[in-house]
Amino acid sequence: MSTDRLAGEAASAPEEAEPNPAEPTEPGGPGAPEPGAPGDPATAGPDPDQAPGDHSEPGGADAPSGADRNDAGTAAARPAGRGGADATEASAAGTGSHAPRGADGEQHPAGEADGPATGAGTHGGSADRESTPSAPGNGTSGGPEASQDSRGTQAPGPAEASADAAPGAGAGAGGSAAAGQGGPGGGAPSGAAAAGRGGGDDAEASAAGTGGTQGGSTDRESAPADPGDGAGGKGRRSAAAEALAAAVRAVESGERSAASFFNDAPARRPAAPAAPAAPVREQPRAAAPAAAPAPVRPPSARPASGPGGEVPGSGDVRQVLAAGGAPETLAGPVAETLGERAAEALREDPWQLLAVPGVRPEQADGFARSLLGPACEPGDERRALALTGWLLERAALEGHTALESSTLRDALAKVSVPDPDEALRTAIAEGAVLVFQDALDAPPGARPQAADDEDAEQPVRVLLGLDRYALAEESLADALARLASTFAPSQGGAADGEAPAGGPGAPEWESAAGAAPTASAAELIRTVAAHGLVAHSGGEAARAEPAALVAAARALGLRAYAAAHSEDGRRRLAAALSEAPGTAPGTAPGTVPEAASADPEAASAAVTVAGLLADAEGPGRDEEGALALDLLAVLDAPQLDVETAAMLVESLPDGARLVLSGDPGVLWSAGPGRVFADLVAARRCPQVVSRTPDPGPIGELVSGIGIGELNQVEAPGKEVVIVPVRDAGEAVHRTVQLVADSVPRAIGIPAEQTQVITPGHGGAAGTRALNAALKTRLNPGPGRFGGFDPGDRVAYTPAPGRTVPGTVVSADAEGLRLDCAGTPVVVPRTEVGELVRHGWALTAHQAAGARWPAAVVVLPGDATAGLTRAWIYTAFSRGERHLSVVHGADAALPRAVAEIPFKERTTRLRALLQAQVPAGSAG
Repeated sequence: MSTDRLAGEAASAPEEAEPNPAEPTEPGGPGAPEPGAPGDPATAGPDPDQAPGDHSEPGGADAPSGADRNDAGTAAARPAGRGGADATEASAAGTGSHAPRGADGEQHPAGEADGPATGAGTHGGSADRESTPSAPGNGTSGGPEASQDSRGTQAPGPAEASADAAPGAGAGAGGSAAAGQGGPGGGAPSGAAAAGRGGGDDAEASAAGTGGTQGGSTDRESAPADPGDGAGGKGRRSAAAEALAAAVRAVESGERSAASFFNDAPARRPAAPAAPAAPVREQPRAAAPAAAPAPVRPPSARPASGPGGEVPGSGDVRQVLAAGGAPETLAGPVAETLGERAAEALREDPWQLLAVPGVRPEQADGFARSLLGPACEPGDERRALALTGWLLERAALEGHTALESSTLRDALAKVSVPDPDEALRTAIAEGAVLVFQDALDAPPGARPQAADDEDAEQPVRVLLGLDRYALAEESLADALARLASTFAPSQGGAADGEAPAGGPGAPEWESAAGAAPTASAAELIRTVAAHGLVAHSGGEAARAEPAALVAAARALGLRAYAAAHSEDGRRRLAAALSEAPGTAPGTAPGTVPEAASADPEAASAAVTVAGLLADAEGPGRDEEGALALDLLAVLDAPQLDVETAAMLVESLPDGARLVLSGDPGVLWSAGPGRVFADLVAARRCPQVVSRTPDPGPIGELVSGIGIGELNQVEAPGKEVVIVPVRDAGEAVHRTVQLVADSVPRAIGIPAEQTQVITPGHGGAAGTRALNAALKTRLNPGPGRFGGFDPGDRVAYTPAPGRTVPGTVVSADAEGLRLDCAGTPVVVPRTEVGELVRHGWALTAHQAAGARWPAAVVVLPGDATAGLTRAWIYTAFSRGERHLSVVHGADAALPRAVAEIPFKERTTRLRALLQAQVPAGSAG
């Protein structure tokens, strides 16, 4: 087997000293750094590059220690990196399906470079933050992030790679919300807001192989209560997405309890008016003017500042913090989080400090000891309530919408709550958490229950969750059930040449299906014609099928739109829509029309989910607040978190068609929930599985990963290249060399079109180290604009879970000016550290929903415990024409592909759908 050269004959870069890796300490052990300790507000918060995604047990020793704002959070420190590049020789190769998520939406093992795990974990505070402020009550400062070089099994070094070898080849139905759970003699609403949340030598790499069940219904439990305790009615869905958003904000701010929303039963949305006799195609929006658009200035999430730029209430908070030994610089974040009565709230309950992102239990305990003195006890009811809410919020950062009671009980024990059972009873009675009973599926081989055995006890699991996510999940289930039940297909029946009353009928849809470009697209069109809710799955090539559906629906006179997760996805979708053939309105029933010419106007139907919800893109809203459309296809559906999905589906009018389309192999959403997976598992709507394969060697490789196989693929054009490395330091050198020299020269793809993807942010080969090294090579500069220079590639995070690639243009008094795919954006100076970081290297969660001409995936040896099939599938599928794998993971790569599909999340949506949507709806 011949060896293809990619890197050419360049001299080796001199060896550089490896940094001293800090061996992670045991949770709670001496010397353990305390990221997120109260201190400088710039660091007292979730890291912008830490994302929810790890699904380990809250409080477990293997839990990651933060959440990413890209995937959800705040300020990021920027490391010094290593530059330079060695020459490397690598052959085209096959590499190896789903991987875990870590600190930024990917999962990291205990002690991995993104930070040491702690016994209790963190909420929002990132363990890979580079500076750690003092913890209250002890006056000590945490050390730097715990990073480590490659350890365990190493990939073979360049000298070991043979031209004939194949290195890397792998040998609740939740019921309604209870409104009257209370303690004895009480009536505390169960929906009350929770108290706390808050280098080397030339290398030769040879061609290588790298390689639904249906549940029963469930009921929410009620807390023990005396006779006479009140119980509220079931909460109904809101009339529009704005109402849901307002409800969530009100609950979070403490203005209203969730129970009040369940007691206030709004009237259902009026029935949709009869459609006109002849559907009228909407007029396209006016084209944007040729002049450069005005810069986008994203609204700040911070409250308005008072005199001197200080958050109202900060002065009083500063005095309380000083009395408790906490840094006074925390005053602003505390006032922002707890409101104008923050000082009074902290005096009454010092553990409310846990609601501030980045504060950990041991730090809140130190603060409470200083304020309360001898009265501070581990079993204090206030402490138990705050820790319960904190653990559930942290679980949400990891993707869960609820936790099993046993899991939460164990997590409370790990943070030294003396009586976890009593703590949970108190939290339930106080309304800090809600309780649900989720019916379990019968185990395989179990004897089925007799139909007449009504008294047989069905196994259930008890789940505990916060009202915020309960409201979102139940609203989403209700909205999906509404769409499935209110849709009524038109029967058509118009005379030839006339549009049918009530919209296109079956003959028109069949004609559109007959003109579809592929059999899978035709199947999708036929299915959507007869159903209001449809799930569609497939790879990258299958995205053309929803595009064909939307184009056909628009040609039939319907207001049809398609929404993508990212701006890059929207652009690709717009191109597919503009090229998709349509069918002209008025085609005689029973005839197959000729394909119409490409419709450039159809590209206006491509939007982003964020733009659609913000009314910045798409059709706008009707007088009832619903989106003015008849059909919506949502691509990248696995990226929908439960709250975004609830707002989106609630915004659809009765009778509309909704298609949720996505690749089931990619990582789940950065935020809580697994909407697409739960919808598919519930089997309550038709499911169309595409038969269109992804083309080329990369498509063949990724398709194998999706079914757990890491296959060798032929890559004659060097579409797939494996570069083995011995350690994380060499991985950085090889990555820089590939991006700056090898890929542009051998493949013809410039550096600005190549994206680096790595498992995490911290460590010797994380995004920080890689970005520093890539900046040194590609755009050296002093970083005079808050660490940035004109020309720097950046990752801008306008909202949790959304990453927008951009380039720095300049900076002035208003802030940092970016060019994000042609859209000018101004990020205020005070928010640059929170919302912007360098973007030559991203995590797989940040890269999800976008593609680049070339991708370089870095698999350092110190991140092998965090790999899963989903992570590998997502990372490897980001390159369109070329994929380079900097491979230091050795046998962990094929093992993850074959044995670790994903990290599970605890959610209730599947059970809710099975309870609310009839089983026959999937037909």
